[in-house]
This record gives sequence, structure tokens and C-alpha cells, in this order.
Amino acid sequence: MASKTNPFTFLQQVRAETAKVTWPSRRETMISTLMVFVMVFFAAAFFFAADQLMGWVIGLILNVGL
Repeated sequence: MASKTNPFTFLQQVRAETAKVTWPSRRETMISTLMVFVMVFFAAAFFFAADQLMGWVIGLILNVGL
């Protein structure tokens, strides 16, 4: 079993680990956010086009069989 750490020591350790983190700058955050929105737009456009194409092909197949 792991040894228990008192809350004060735990908070000191958390603070020490948090100080080691390299936080992104505001500019890096904005660029990353913009890139996420761009990729979401392209993914949505791709899946919309693929859905429309597959729907058209399935409609063509089902109408020929009638």
C-alpha cells in the first residue's frame, strides 16, 4: 500500500509540478484554436459531401431496381 501524504505536503507537491508546466502563450492558444476551427470546417464539408454522394448513389441504385 502507498504511504499517506498529509494535505499540506500534497499541495506543495502539486504546486511544484504545476510550476514545471510550460503554458502556451496567448498567440499560440489563438493559433491553435483557429486551426481547430479550420479543421472542423474541412471535416464537416468533407463528411457533408461524402454523405450527399453516397445518398445520390444509393438513390440511383434503388431507383434502378424499381
